[in-house]
Amino acid sequence: MYLSELQNKDIISVKTGINLGRIVDVEVNAEGKVISFIAEEKKLFRKVLKNNELAFSFSDIVKIGTDVILVNK
Repeated sequence: MYLSELQNKDIISVKTGINLGRIVDVEVNAEGKVISFIAEEKKLFRKVLKNNELAFSFSDIVKIGTDVILVNK
C-alpha cells in the first residue's frame, strides 16, 4: 500500500469514535522503516497558532479499511 492511499482515509479512534483527521506525514528511520504516522485534523480554516497534529505508530493501527483507518488512540 502506498502512502498516498493512506492519506485519503479518515483516521477513527476505536476508543472514542472520534475522527482524528488524515495522515499528512510519515517519520522513517535511516533504514527506511516507518517509525510513526503524523495525522492532522481536517480544518476548513487553518489556525496558525494551533497545532493539532497527532503521532501514532504502526502498532496503534487496529484495521485499515477501504475508507477509514481504525487506531487504538
